[in-house]
Amino acid sequence: MATFHRRRVKNSVPRGSKALRTTRLSFQRPHLPEEVRLPHKTLRSRSIYLLPNAFTTAALFCGFYAIVMAMNQKFEFASLAIFIAMVLDSLDGRIARLTNTQSEFGAQYDSLSDMVSFGVAPALVVYQWSFVGMGKLGWLAAFVYCAGAALRLARFNTNIEVVDKRYFQGLPSPAAAALVAGFIYLMNDFGFDGKDLRWFAWIITLFAGLTMVTNVPFYSFKDINFRKSVPFIMVFIIVLVIVALASDTPKILFGLFVLYGLSGYGVYFWRLFKGKPVSMVQTDEDDVDVHEDH
Repeated sequence: MATFHRRRVKNSVPRGSKALRTTRLSFQRPHLPEEVRLPHKTLRSRSIYLLPNAFTTAALFCGFYAIVMAMNQKFEFASLAIFIAMVLDSLDGRIARLTNTQSEFGAQYDSLSDMVSFGVAPALVVYQWSFVGMGKLGWLAAFVYCAGAALRLARFNTNIEVVDKRYFQGLPSPAAAALVAGFIYLMNDFGFDGKDLRWFAWIITLFAGLTMVTNVPFYSFKDINFRKSVPFIMVFIIVLVIVALASDTPKILFGLFVLYGLSGYGVYFWRLFKGKPVSMVQTDEDDVDVHEDH
């Protein structure tokens, strides 16, 4: 029986040509939207988690409560509410990392909460406590502080991936709020009226507001490993700090944050002395401290 050989159709496209590669690529799976092709970790970043955002909401409430208390002339409660907001703000990020519930929503929500608790609230509290009779000088100082907090938070969000993690770029907004609220808390504990100390409050408010937008490096404490074992003396030091806070809370709190507010300038001048100067005011888009000291 005769056999007929099948005639192989010649490929009109030469092997290895660009047209052949285009033809082969056309049979690959269709183009998927970006949100579908991204890994699961990126998809999770758009989620909303209850636990860390509950702490952020509590911090936001403390900032709102401080404003209400200042309107009612209860400045001690207003100052304490700002300090409580600081504690809650320090917890929400740690809880998110420990429970693996970090999200882009949480980061943005935290910034908005910080703006109210550490930007708007301290400015309005100090204005109501001391600046009411100063006219333009009073509300302008309060606005400089508020604008400084907004700029500080915006810069922190945009530079978070490029700066040295061990140092903050400028005074952190919670520490700036602690300076203002701590001064009010201490003077109220001494029985002074805010209008008698308006110029002291004015200087502290301007110092805190302007230092937030400088390039002065402030230690962030982010490189401290809380899971690492420590000597026994460290536990005893913690006990002493708690006893000191309990014995005279207004003086100790304000003193600690005054030292921290000046520590950045100490680091700045030390780097200047060691030949590693940092521009105090950012004047160029690349003028960011990205290098670590060795």
